[in-house]
Amino acid sequence: RVIKVGIMEQTAVSLAAGFAIEGFVPVVHSITPFIVERPFEQIKDDFCYQRLGGNIISTGASYDYGTDGMTHYGMGDVPILRTLPGMEVVVPGTAAEFDALFREAYADGAPTYFRLAEQQNLTDRAVRFGRLEVVRRGSAATVVAVGPMLDRVLEAVANLDVTVLYCTTVAPFDGEALRAETFAGHRAVVVVEPYYEGTLVPEIAAALGPDPVRIEAIGVPRRVLSRYGTVDEHDADLGLTVGALRRRIEDFLAEG
Repeated sequence: RVIKVGIMEQTAVSLAAGFAIEGFVPVVHSITPFIVERPFEQIKDDFCYQRLGGNIISTGASYDYGTDGMTHYGMGDVPILRTLPGMEVVVPGTAAEFDALFREAYADGAPTYFRLAEQQNLTDRAVRFGRLEVVRRGSAATVVAVGPMLDRVLEAVANLDVTVLYCTTVAPFDGEALRAETFAGHRAVVVVEPYYEGTLVPEIAAALGPDPVRIEAIGVPRRVLSRYGTVDEHDADLGLTVGALRRRIEDFLAEG
């Protein structure tokens, strides 16, 4: 069953919640800012408050529509959804990973957000919902790469003695795996995210507390983007290229 409501995203989310009340498992889809930020109140009240299950799938994050300006940018989607109790957030790195994660979480009874973008990793991984995957191990620091950031992170940390963890489920976050893979005597963590930087810092600090931990958060800077351009041009301007990541991570390790 497909229902097209036009440019009425709040209506689409509330309609989906109505179907959930009737026992259906709804799927709602639109461009990132239109399916998260515009109907945020409906997600909060109609899904989370009533404890309904459903699936919200976006496209275009963070600035796939980079030539259309701020109205079409979606860097704040994951940060605001993480404020909602019971909300699940999934950031797959490939189309096949989305398929696997969607099938796993589709009917789990919770509101689940799937964040999709044009940029993808080259290799599909056997990801599991709610789990961090250990890609490689080292002792100088732990690097958490979220979704489509994994490939450039692996290239950026080549020859560096670091652990790399792959994160495709942002909420609930796998703090247990992070604790197990973070070297107890050298608690230094770098998180590389494709949305606003620092979003996962509270989860990382909570997982590794109460012991002190050094955290470097790399992602989209929290500022208004007033320049238009392609995804690659935005990445270069915002310091999210392989070379820029390498410099940030090396500087962080040197400070320790």
